[in-house]
Amino acid sequence: MQDLSPSGVVKPEVRGLTAYTLKHFEADVKLDQNENPHELPADLKRAVVERVLSRPWGRYPEFVPTAVIKTLAKFTGWKEEGILVGNGSNELIQAVLSVTLGPGRRIAVPQPTFTLYKLMATTLQSEVVEVFLNPENMTFDLDGLIQAARTSDVLVICNPNNPTGTLMQTDAVVTLLKNARGLVLLDEAYHEFSEQSARPLLEKHRNLVVLRTFSKAMAMAGLRFGYMMADPDIAREVYKAKLPYNVNIFTLAAAEIVVERRAVLSEAITSLIRERDRVTGELQKRPAVKVFPSKTNFVLIKAGKPARELFDALYAQGVLVRDVSAYPLLDRCLRVSIGLLEENDRFLKALDRALEKK
Repeated sequence: MQDLSPSGVVKPEVRGLTAYTLKHFEADVKLDQNENPHELPADLKRAVVERVLSRPWGRYPEFVPTAVIKTLAKFTGWKEEGILVGNGSNELIQAVLSVTLGPGRRIAVPQPTFTLYKLMATTLQSEVVEVFLNPENMTFDLDGLIQAARTSDVLVICNPNNPTGTLMQTDAVVTLLKNARGLVLLDEAYHEFSEQSARPLLEKHRNLVVLRTFSKAMAMAGLRFGYMMADPDIAREVYKAKLPYNVNIFTLAAAEIVVERRAVLSEAITSLIRERDRVTGELQKRPAVKVFPSKTNFVLIKAGKPARELFDALYAQGVLVRDVSAYPLLDRCLRVSIGLLEENDRFLKALDRALEKK
């Protein structure tokens, strides 16, 4: 009789993994998922609803959502045929890796970084080469990444990096592109907060793939939208791994309108950058805490107390942050999203109380 237990039908690489998941917590101050605390204006939300109400819900969205792609092409200055959209950028990460990785193939990733890259590569039975960041300041090991890129089918860089906030400068990205044997997948989920993008490099480097999401700066985490920019030949191949009708009509309408009216988000992004720098400055005044430089909408901190103990002490005061101490190199570390001014002040006060407790 055929063995239908997981050990009989599921790949051993998958059985050895832990699923990407996050326990849900209720809290007055939610600073755990790098979301934009500034809601989209009500009139913009109404415009989305009105556009969706004007079309039939019993019909599929367009197989190729031309209107959104045209809007993104105008916004980014990149070719329409080199743009793909997805149900969040995570889906596009999966699509890119699906067409490039498999048994006998290799991916290089910095560590610590967004855990989904390694998780997906392992399910595809690929070899994962890990290049560790500098533990003192969490900067990228450029020499190590160059060496890994020369022998890998894919090099993936989250830039700025999650969960450390580290930014790789453009000249270093160019060096990697020139040395890489395969694709360089650049995840720019937080690029709006770094005021830097690799988008201009697409013109000269056909091995570059740039991913972006609307879940962070664009305040659309609940609607799930992302897009990819690449050489049209690469985009054509990745398209084969994309699920049909992958983005619903509501999200498509919202993405189009948010890009058309993106100026309304500029003030919120500027406010978050200002708050990030203020919170960093405040944390630097606290000798019991080390804060790492960040070019995102979050900060990584390290304290003398165990991370879980500090997490629990903050949560007891209604402040929810992210315990990232299970990541490589991040023992005793917490990641704290930047919220509204009053939320950030609540965090700082709660942190002081937590640090005082014996």
